[in-house]
Amino acid sequence: MKRSEINAALREMERMIQEYRFSLPAFCHFTPEEWQTKGHEYDEVRDCKLGWDITDYGKGDFDRFGFSLITIRNGNRAMADKYPSVYAEKLLYLKEGQYAPNHFHWFKTEDIIHRGGAPVLIRVYNSLPDESIDYANPVTLNCDGRRFTVPAGTLIRLTPGESIHVHQGLYHDFQVEPGQGPALLGEISQTNDDEHDNRFEPPVGRFPAIEEDEPPYRLLCGEYPAAR
Repeated sequence: MKRSEINAALREMERMIQEYRFSLPAFCHFTPEEWQTKGHEYDEVRDCKLGWDITDYGKGDFDRFGFSLITIRNGNRAMADKYPSVYAEKLLYLKEGQYAPNHFHWFKTEDIIHRGGAPVLIRVYNSLPDESIDYANPVTLNCDGRRFTVPAGTLIRLTPGESIHVHQGLYHDFQVEPGQGPALLGEISQTNDDEHDNRFEPPVGRFPAIEEDEPPYRLLCGEYPAAR
């Protein structure tokens, strides 16, 4: 992705967050220049990959594959003595036309919560013992206190205030309902580890290669300079 695309996407997400009156922690507002001055007091942000994130799934077509997100809080299972939190919280922003490919998580369970905007369609499948997609067996879900079963491949439609619980091994993809504009989602989960806890089917990447065509508006969560 070009840095200009990333900058535009982050500004767009900021505008929707402001529209729905969600306030972000201070570190989300630091400029790249301010990050150069931050010491070890912000090691948790660095080590737990808090802050802004972008994915295009390695496809180089962000308007069709990918979305913008912010990790607000997280633990770190590799450094659990220092960061013992067992939960994470994110905001996700999807533009109309964007798609998050089919995947499951080995470790974390998560609740995906609709915070505002267009309806979101989440397709669900079980996984088989060999980790392939189970296209045959029905899927049992928990959504906002309701337990129910649907056929494999059902699209669950979330509107503002609604949520879906995604358990370990549950394949899911998602996109905004066409013709309705963008959506802002929340995610509450066990500790998040995007480098080791995503099983995509078919396989895709997670983090974009960046072409530096303009200065960064915000640093992404993997770009922070070492503490001064």
